[in-house]
Amino acid sequence: MADIRVSANSAAKSVAGAIAGAMREKGRVEVQAIGAGAVNQAIKAIIIARGYLAPGGLDVICIPSFTYVNVDGEERTAIKLIVEPRY
Repeated sequence: MADIRVSANSAAKSVAGAIAGAMREKGRVEVQAIGAGAVNQAIKAIIIARGYLAPGGLDVICIPSFTYVNVDGEERTAIKLIVEPRY
C-alpha cells in the first residue's frame, strides 16, 4: 500500500495524480492529513482521483479513521483516509 501525506499547501490535482497512479500500481492508498486545511485538500484530491480512475473502470471508496504520527518529536492526531477499489 502506498502512503501519501498531504498538507494544506498541497495542490489537489497533483495529489490526485499521485493517488490515481498509486491505485493503478498498488491497488490501495493511505492518505494522511493533519489539520483542517490538509484534510480539505486530501478530500478534494480523492474526488478528483475518482474522476481520473473512472474512465478505466475503477471506482474507489474512501474509509476515514484517526491515526497518531510523530512530528518533530511530538505526537499528533492525523486523519487517515484509506482509498481502495469498490467491489
